[in-house]
Amino acid sequence: MKEILDAILSSDSTSADFANVKLPESYRAVTLHKDEEQMFAGLASRDKDPRKSLHLDDVPLPELGPGEALVAVMASAVNYNTVWSSIFEPVSTFGFLERYGRLSPLTKRHDLPYHVLGSDLAGVVLRTGAGVNAWKPGDEVVAHCLSVELESSDGHNDTMMDPEQRIWGFETNFGGLAQLALVKTNQLMPKPAHLTWEEAASPGLVNSTAYRQLVSQNGAGMKQGDNVLIWGASGGLGSYATQYALAGGATPICVVSSPEKADICRSMGAEAIIDRSAEGYRFWKDEQNQDPREWKRFGGRIRELTGGEDVDIVFEHPGRETFGASVYVTRKGGTIVTCASTSGFMHQYDNRYLWMSLKKIVGSHFANYREAWEANRLVAKGRIHPTLSRVYSLEQTGQASLDVHQNRHQGKVGVLCLAPEEGLGVRDAELRAKHLPSINLFRELDERSIQTSRDL
Repeated sequence: MKEILDAILSSDSTSADFANVKLPESYRAVTLHKDEEQMFAGLASRDKDPRKSLHLDDVPLPELGPGEALVAVMASAVNYNTVWSSIFEPVSTFGFLERYGRLSPLTKRHDLPYHVLGSDLAGVVLRTGAGVNAWKPGDEVVAHCLSVELESSDGHNDTMMDPEQRIWGFETNFGGLAQLALVKTNQLMPKPAHLTWEEAASPGLVNSTAYRQLVSQNGAGMKQGDNVLIWGASGGLGSYATQYALAGGATPICVVSSPEKADICRSMGAEAIIDRSAEGYRFWKDEQNQDPREWKRFGGRIRELTGGEDVDIVFEHPGRETFGASVYVTRKGGTIVTCASTSGFMHQYDNRYLWMSLKKIVGSHFANYREAWEANRLVAKGRIHPTLSRVYSLEQTGQASLDVHQNRHQGKVGVLCLAPEEGLGVRDAELRAKHLPSINLFRELDERSIQTSRDL
């Protein structure tokens, strides 16, 4: 592994050097163990601790197949799918690996008693499989997490519709929270040259997801002048949705849960902000019954911020806790676009407010290659910025996942894999200097929050 890292850190390494570097027989990776699937049985979600289920193991190097690449991972990041995997909710990911393994002799590699997690990476291509022409050893890349087979016609208009569509590092093995990763080469995109490894690794999943959900015609198709309600607007997904709304001429109405998170949204340029904790919104009377009076109070507050207008689009991802309110506050003919369900997958809403007002619910799940490429291109141009707030070592991935699980984070949290320290990998210092305040925004606000907590 030292030879690989030395080649990456050297300014003189060529593609031939990377093609000839000796590959190790094994590498370090963050894993789940199949024989521990029931370790949290009977516990409430909030009491499940990823530090107990996530392991740092030495695992064998997987076989490289056609159309694939082996990538040296300099940095990765933690997403909610890492949290879900680590607490075995809503199901164990080993079921995904078993089903994928039945598809072909090549996919059988993924069905193992351990699961290497991680759906983000920034790193360097070491090897490519048969039939690969667009990428070569030594290319600096980021990877999006869409894994498709494309043997069915269904996926050729929108690859997200491929019957064999999966999320790499969640529904497949050999993910990015490791020193090495195995990806399909149609997951690869150029690393933004002005970002460090850890910054470049952090946007992947959430940036592409927000792009499809909000901007793409496969999602809400946001346009100039739209009012966009964004739940969790300072979080991993919401922070990108806020940036897209501002960049696209829409008005984000940012919903957050603390004054510190409200400050983050203001720092990004948002003006209409609702601190739901400070204003005391409680959309559920109890576990079974929602409170429509709170929906109405929430809708009234939105109108105060928009000059009397309802929202055109709701950027939904909390799920059960907020979905009834989301349907209610959307304008007639508006769109609720939803992905994930971090507060619960069983949504409830009053259908009268949907059908009688001709509203639409649009399901959105990650992004196709073109959408991911466009989202990454905007990052590379300095139009959309990483929202990295904190960086952990590979050994600390369990703690990083716990912090995301308990919502202690802002934006995204990164993980150093092969990178020996933060700050490496910048190739375009001029572009970086131009955007440095925006690149560092979430880091600086997180440091202030930590200092304030210590002072208290």
